[in-house]
Amino acid sequence: MSKDTLYAPDSVETGRFEFNSDVAQVFPDMLKRSIPGYAASIQAIGSLAANLVQPNTRCYDLGCSLGAATLAMRRNIQSEGCRIIAVDNAPAMINRCRETLAADQDPGRTEVSVLEANIQDVDITRASMVVMNYTLQFLPLEERPALIRKIAEGMNPGGVLVLSEKVVDEDPVIEETLQKLHHEFKRRNAYSDLEISRKRAALENVLVPETVRTHKNRLEEAGFSHVGVWLRYFNFISMIAVR
Repeated sequence: MSKDTLYAPDSVETGRFEFNSDVAQVFPDMLKRSIPGYAASIQAIGSLAANLVQPNTRCYDLGCSLGAATLAMRRNIQSEGCRIIAVDNAPAMINRCRETLAADQDPGRTEVSVLEANIQDVDITRASMVVMNYTLQFLPLEERPALIRKIAEGMNPGGVLVLSEKVVDEDPVIEETLQKLHHEFKRRNAYSDLEISRKRAALENVLVPETVRTHKNRLEEAGFSHVGVWLRYFNFISMIAVR
């Protein structure tokens, strides 16, 4: 696993954050050192897939990046006749995802299709599980409600959406505390203050977080019957929404 030094003092300024080949090369290390609870969310996606995916349905990994959630689903789905569709619009991520899936020594029995496309353009049909692991936060705010409605409309009754996001707290004091804790988490994982500052600047207006209440309201308005937060670590959450 290559170490993330994209924002180190001796690196060239990268400007606006993009999912390019440089990011793809260090992405596993970036996730591990930047997102508290990330590994737990992937593990739990596998557990959800084992217990909730219905026979002869489709599962979607929207914004699949290198395919960690896709692997978790493929290795754990127990139902017959299922298919996983992994989607990302970044060529560098899709290429690495295909390599990762091809090299998997525990492929399970579920077929996987990897698509290079915008997730807004993908048809969602007969879905019993949809995963968006830190994906929605990169879409323009005005495009988010339509995508969530589209997912809900394409899901079977009892289907589950897993939505992981960085969030902002409604209480400014709590939000400030959570940001401090997150920055300390990064320092403990050997990111310097300069690296933290550079990456924050690169993500400004690229990653736009929302409140938990905003996410819950949107999911309920789209037609999900049950919505809840099942994992939270500082200002990173994972929600499940049942159709």
